[in-house]
Amino acid sequence: MDNRTILSAAAVSLALATAGGALGAHGLKAVLAPQSLEIFETAVRYHFYHSLGLLGVGIVARTRPTRWIARSAWLLVAGIVLFSGSLYALTFGAPRILGVVTPLGGAALILGWLSFAVAVRSAD
Repeated sequence: MDNRTILSAAAVSLALATAGGALGAHGLKAVLAPQSLEIFETAVRYHFYHSLGLLGVGIVARTRPTRWIARSAWLLVAGIVLFSGSLYALTFGAPRILGVVTPLGGAALILGWLSFAVAVRSAD
């Protein structure tokens, strides 16, 4: 994944997180049970955190495009989709079995940040 793709993915992800946050703040409070709303808010929070991180990875990729940076970006995107995506789906009634995907997303996020650490410490 090149820096433009990473930055574009971060921008789209941030737009989606913003929309999710607005939906949660303005449209779901009256509709969801408190526990479901809490799950949704966790999804939005982690979506934002890691989207901002992805933006940082994209900025670094502009000056240091390495395979480890690309791996980091892919893992972060996968982690956002799997972690936050599974929580969003569970909020809206997806089968509870989908909850097994959430920790996989968390693992992808952790591996993404570890890959970024390798990227900034190595020559590739």
